[in-house]
Amino acid sequence: MKISVTIFAGFTLILLFFTATTFVNYQQSQKVKENSEWVATSQLVIRMINRYQRNIIDMQSNLRGFLLTGEDNFLQSYAVADSENVSLQKEIFPKMDPLSYQRRQMQAVDSLHQLWRSVYARPLVDARMRAEQSDSARAAFRLLYNSKQRRLFDRQVSEQVQANFREATNAEYELREVRGKNLNASVAGTRSISFTLTLLSIGLGLSVAFYISYSISHRINNMVKLADRITVGKFDTLLKDTGRDEISHLSGSLNRMSRMLEEYITELERKNLELDRFSYVVSHDLKAPLRGIENISRWIEEDFAEELPEKMLEYTDLIRSRIRRMEGLIDGLLALSKIGKQKQPPERVDIGAMLTEIVELISPGPQMRIHLPRRLPVVYTERLPLQQVLSNLISNAVKYHNRPNGEITVGFREADSVYEFSVSDNGPGIDPQYHEKIFIIFQTLTPKDAFESSGVGLAIVKKILDDRKCSIKVVSAVGKGASFLFTWPKAVA
Repeated sequence: MKISVTIFAGFTLILLFFTATTFVNYQQSQKVKENSEWVATSQLVIRMINRYQRNIIDMQSNLRGFLLTGEDNFLQSYAVADSENVSLQKEIFPKMDPLSYQRRQMQAVDSLHQLWRSVYARPLVDARMRAEQSDSARAAFRLLYNSKQRRLFDRQVSEQVQANFREATNAEYELREVRGKNLNASVAGTRSISFTLTLLSIGLGLSVAFYISYSISHRINNMVKLADRITVGKFDTLLKDTGRDEISHLSGSLNRMSRMLEEYITELERKNLELDRFSYVVSHDLKAPLRGIENISRWIEEDFAEELPEKMLEYTDLIRSRIRRMEGLIDGLLALSKIGKQKQPPERVDIGAMLTEIVELISPGPQMRIHLPRRLPVVYTERLPLQQVLSNLISNAVKYHNRPNGEITVGFREADSVYEFSVSDNGPGIDPQYHEKIFIIFQTLTPKDAFESSGVGLAIVKKILDDRKCSIKVVSAVGKGASFLFTWPKAVA
């Protein structure tokens, strides 16, 4: 199975599991919400029942106050409580189950209250309102108010109403307790289910991650190790991967690449060996005829010096000059071919002493002044390649200088990861269009007949620096001198 399919299937499974977890949590939350609404409704019903009960008590108290004093404010409070009870009835009954016990008790309370209002309260209120009109009306009110039968009726109705209220309230409290238990149970169930599903989701995610890590990362690490061995030139290890996915194909490609690199490197070593032999043979085979030609030209001068015209002597000198140039080109080719074949081990190098030695070997003459920094460090690096680069740059600056009193300045600076050198002169300068051309082998900016040069020095400098992944650049213009700036790697002690 392909890795992409495996990863897609794993994440799809995790996504489905999390979707199921979300759905279950939603269902549980709906139950919690429903039970919470039940508990809230039950609390509201109890408050409304208690308010209904207080209104009835207030009506009875206000009725007594009005019957005793005849003041209208008692009758107004009575009417307010009665009106509020009408509103409470419209709110309480829809919130109760039509077949519930407390609904029946509240209906009984309503019936008894209506009976009390029509049989007891209303006749007394009417009689009390007429009592102020005549003595007979006052006497009729007192007789009605002091009737034992009415008082007994009032007490019995009140007791029954209170009993019905008590039963309705107790029943609602019991129902709220049941609903509260259901709410707590649903909350606990939701917490338990969510925790369990979350643990299962985490476990599934970790399992998929472990499978991917084991089946992919481990194999990738093996490929990285193989690549590291390849970079250091060890091709004897091959990967063993029995899978049938993209990684197995990559492992096979790495194995094939390792075998091909081994073959190519072996072939390259053989070619380099042949090239070294060829260079050695060519140098000897080419130099031998050149030496013969030079000897013949000298013999001609020695044997026929008096007979040869002056023009012929100039030609023999020109022949020897061409021979020396050819030998210089051959030596430059050999030197260029040897660069990078053998790495020099790092050692402690006194930069100041090296530059002093280079200047002494070049022997620029009294007309040329070379300025070196006052303080130069001792660094840990390759001696011979660095000495060759500095020697070629300084000797070029001396060789191509066109002024009677020339100045050459060598600079040094230590950066974070490299050393930075510069060789500057106040010579003829170099046209910017030739800044790249001067680093090509055998390329010179002066006519070969006018100035003896092989054109190999800067090519050697460029190749030494390229082998070490360093850079060199030229800052120059015609008539304004030239500055060669290059970097040199820091060796690790």
